This record gives sequence, structure tokens and C-alpha cells, in this order.
Amino acid sequence: MGARFEKRRLLSRSEAHVLYAAERAINTADIKWRVMAQVSLGEVLSSPDARAYSAINSKRVDLLIVSRSGDPIVAIEYQGRGHYQGTAAARDAVKKEALRKAGVQYIEVTPESGTEGMAREISRIAQAERLKPNISFSDGKFVALTNDETWQR
Repeated sequence: MGARFEKRRLLSRSEAHVLYAAERAINTADIKWRVMAQVSLGEVLSSPDARAYSAINSKRVDLLIVSRSGDPIVAIEYQGRGHYQGTAAARDAVKKEALRKAGVQYIEVTPESGTEGMAREISRIAQAERLKPNISFSDGKFVALTNDETWQR
């Protein structure tokens, strides 16, 4: 292959700032989640409707918080000052609706809002996730634990 390639940044400086703030919020919440950057929705959402899947397959979210098992928990979008140009609002609406229908939380961060509200929302979601029951089968019987108890084992 004779083509030339160059590396380029995965995130803008502002997006990276949001990623680091999300990682700090997860660490503060003491939960075993990870933050992934520039995640294709086609990799983490599915639909039996081929047209609906096609509408989200090539769209990305800036950041995606995933559980220890890799399940999507929260999508985070940074909306910079020039974000809402052209069809950006329509594209965002499609992403938001697909994420909502799949049960994935959505947080929008703007230069005006900063990352403090995002950190509070991550903490709230982490607390809610801890309280959800986790049903498993052990020693021939079903066992119901909260996710918090499961993480402690």
C-alpha cells in the first residue's frame, strides 16, 4: 500500500477534559466501570428493525461508560460552542432516542454547564445501579443480591 497515513487525536482537548472528569467521578463513586471514547453505537446497540439499526450504526458517542461486564450504562456527549450547526440537532435526536429505548442513560455536557453536573449525575446513576437486584443461580437455587453486594465479592 503506497498511501500515507498520519495519526490524529481521538478527542479534542475539551472532550479529553470531560473524559478525565468522568473517570474521576467513577473513581469517587467507587464503582468498577470504565469510560470508552468515540464509541460506535452500532457496536453497543441493536435493533431487529434493519432501517432503525442503519440509522444509528455509524453514529458515535463521545464517551460511553460501561459496566465491568461491558454493558453500556451512560453515554456522554460534549457539545462544544459550534456544535449545533447544520443537521447536528437531528443527528443528536436520533442518538438520544435510540439510547433511551435501549435503557442507556444520556448526559450532555456544554462549555457553560461544565463537568460538575455530569459528575453528580454519574454518582446518582452509580447509586441506583448499586441498589438494583442481581439474580444469579448458585448451589441449585436462585440468589438475589444487590449489585453493591455482588461487587464486594
